[in-house]
Amino acid sequence: MRKVQNINNTEETIDIIAKQISQGYKPKKIILFGSYAKGNAREDSDIDMLIIKDTEKQRGQRWMEVRRLVRDINRRVPFEPLIYTTDEIKKRTEMGDFFINEILDNGRVLYEQT
Repeated sequence: MRKVQNINNTEETIDIIAKQISQGYKPKKIILFGSYAKGNAREDSDIDMLIIKDTEKQRGQRWMEVRRLVRDINRRVPFEPLIYTTDEIKKRTEMGDFFINEILDNGRVLYEQT
């Protein structure tokens, strides 16, 4: 696999996606994880973001809301959001969920509510 040739455009896309989500969805936090956060993205890499928002909505509804906000932005690079509430994150970390702990420990925070 080849590395992504134009990482600057992708970084700009990541910033735009995070801005759209932070303004339109009003999450507590957005964390970039995966290959773009680690700096080893390839041509077939997608943009992975963990979005933390307290809501009563079901996971599928959350996903659709976020996808609608960015549908016109992420045409070039696939975007994969994970949307959890603070309680869901807490439960998963208490259970020792390696995946969530890895994101929280090593992901790149793009937005945090003040």
